[in-house]
Amino acid sequence: MRILVLGATGLTGTEVVRRALAAGHEVTALVRDPARMRVRDPAVTVAVGEVTRDRAAVTAAAEGCGAAVSALGSGHSLRSVLAPTVMSEAVPVIVRALPDAGVGRLVFLSSLGVGESWAVTPPSLKALYKPSLSRVFADKAAGERVLRASTLDWTLVCPPMLSNGPLTGRCTAGTDLRLRGVPRISRADVADFMVTEAAAGAHPRSTVVVASR
Repeated sequence: MRILVLGATGLTGTEVVRRALAAGHEVTALVRDPARMRVRDPAVTVAVGEVTRDRAAVTAAAEGCGAAVSALGSGHSLRSVLAPTVMSEAVPVIVRALPDAGVGRLVFLSSLGVGESWAVTPPSLKALYKPSLSRVFADKAAGERVLRASTLDWTLVCPPMLSNGPLTGRCTAGTDLRLRGVPRISRADVADFMVTEAAAGAHPRSTVVVASR
């Protein structure tokens, strides 16, 4: 299967591309700057476009794909921290562009603590999140509301704190997963789950919490 990867130049997006290739999939990566692609492989097609405003570019990149995986993030610039708008701008474009290309399946990276997942977030993480991530989480929640109202077969993936550790294969996931302490999971394990979910569709139109066992 060919998978469209959005946010492919980020740390988690790079792992999504790697895990997709390892699983035998082909990848189309829609990026703003091709020079930032960390993975170079004949099975990776790089398309150029701005997902927050270029619906035609997203549709063109999605042509021939069986599913899409979004690992979009807010970035680390001062503007993206103080006034993040990536999700609230990108999701309306995505939910219109994918059906135009005949793609109905989207696995979307969120965060534990956003939207419905706040109810199952450990108190320790809630204390860490506020107020430093309140604006970022509000932007993510705005995007999630648009996604939930769409016709797509979506899955929201909500990991806790992310590490840059290796793939462990010890990922646990559930729609009502209750975590304790300060849970973590590697980006590689999150990416592996997302790629598997994109192909299998085990959690249609659901919010899934993932963490390391």
